[in-house]
Amino acid sequence: MISLLVVIFGFQLLIHLVNTVGASTINELLWRIYTKLPTLQSRQAASNLSLRSEVVKLNREMTNTSAQDDFAKWAKLRRQHDKKKDEYDKNAANIQSFRTNFDRAVKLLRWLGTTGARFLLQMYFAKQPLFWLPQGWVPYQVEWLLSFPKAPLGSISVQLWWIACTSVIAMVSEAVVALWTLETGKVVMGENKGEPVKMGSSGSRERKKEL
Repeated sequence: MISLLVVIFGFQLLIHLVNTVGASTINELLWRIYTKLPTLQSRQAASNLSLRSEVVKLNREMTNTSAQDDFAKWAKLRRQHDKKKDEYDKNAANIQSFRTNFDRAVKLLRWLGTTGARFLLQMYFAKQPLFWLPQGWVPYQVEWLLSFPKAPLGSISVQLWWIACTSVIAMVSEAVVALWTLETGKVVMGENKGEPVKMGSSGSRERKKEL
């Protein structure tokens, strides 16, 4: 049987990866997978692409047709364009409405599978000691803190172990990102993602030269 220590660590690692990737990226990935399945929305998405191509084509033909020299042809193209454009707008509105509900459902499932499941695990194993400390190894106050809130005194509670796992994973993640940034010379996270790393030392050398 897998140790609860390993389960909690793996679960927190999964939560960290989900938070690092980001909700929008996960939603977009799941939406693409969903639209590849034989569903009504996948057919609507394919139909929407076809309608968009027809609208663009008809608009191009209208632009290349003079309304004064060949009004009959231009009017026919206009009617076809307006009809296809109306179909495209309605289809796109239906897809967008379903996509909004889809993102809400994914958000709820993601919360239940991460934060919600974490709360349940912490509540269920609140009184269970994950492992015991050597007797007299730390003062009573520290033992009480490490067993907080309901684990037996002298043991490590699930809450404290979860905090430890969260801290270790966060520190390792920051170290990996820092090493990767130094290796590639580019920012890998945040608003400046993909931009070259600006080293402060070069700026200080330039200021010294100006002095």
